[in-house]
Amino acid sequence: MCRLFGLHAGRQLVPATFWLLDAPDNLAAQSRRNPDGTGLGFFGVDGAPVLHKEPVAAWRDSQFATEAHDVTATTFIAHVRYASTGALDVANTHPFLQDGRIFAHNGVVEGLEALDDRLHELGVADLVGGQTDSERVFALITAAIRAHDGDVGAGIVDAVGRLAESVPIYAVNLLLSTATDMWALRYPDTHELYLLDRRHPEERGLHLRSRRIRAESAHIRPSVVFASEPMDGEGWRLLAPGELVHVDADLQIDARQVFSDPPRHLLRPEDLSATAAASQRN
Repeated sequence: MCRLFGLHAGRQLVPATFWLLDAPDNLAAQSRRNPDGTGLGFFGVDGAPVLHKEPVAAWRDSQFATEAHDVTATTFIAHVRYASTGALDVANTHPFLQDGRIFAHNGVVEGLEALDDRLHELGVADLVGGQTDSERVFALITAAIRAHDGDVGAGIVDAVGRLAESVPIYAVNLLLSTATDMWALRYPDTHELYLLDRRHPEERGLHLRSRRIRAESAHIRPSVVFASEPMDGEGWRLLAPGELVHVDADLQIDARQVFSDPPRHLLRPEDLSATAAASQRN
């Protein structure tokens, strides 16, 4: 299963260090399946979006994923990819960037030909540079945001709602970020997505670690964190299926139920191809 991590520190720039994978030997002991790519997206000191990402085709090519990344930003999105569609190259590695927004996804959406037809109808097919379902979903969301005059939340609900009615879906867990805001959606209940409210942090820095992604900062800053699995510490809240969370520049949290029903064509594990099924295992 792909791993998602998002950190929003409000208006304050936060220096943080990320490790997207442990050392290869350690990771090999934890999982029989090797990740296919890792990426880190953030908005830097000047507010411009930055993507650092690499496919992980073999352990000898995993230096990028295992080395420490020192980053200063207001918002961060990290992703570890287990490929369900698309070649193992940079174009198919998360996060993705469209209209100045950073996006990462965990799940499987089928009906790619129908999605491509819709992208051409909307005039946004040029936003897709790779072969993944994730980048297509992002392009549909981007088109919907444009149609809603820049309202990101409305765009997410519109695009994912249309997908839920029209194509087979296993899961659409996503993170989407600007320099000032972050959105998270868990849909349906296939995979978990957690929130950690650190707006009133204890007198210590940030030290979060899961089986894949680690983030550390010596600076004490209020923040809100999202992750595919609980990391170190207590206080993690599991998002409800269909719950959309928006965190604004002042770290105000708006959580609302936007989907009460599962997708019309909900996929089960036995419905997936062998490659897709392997990519969704824990």
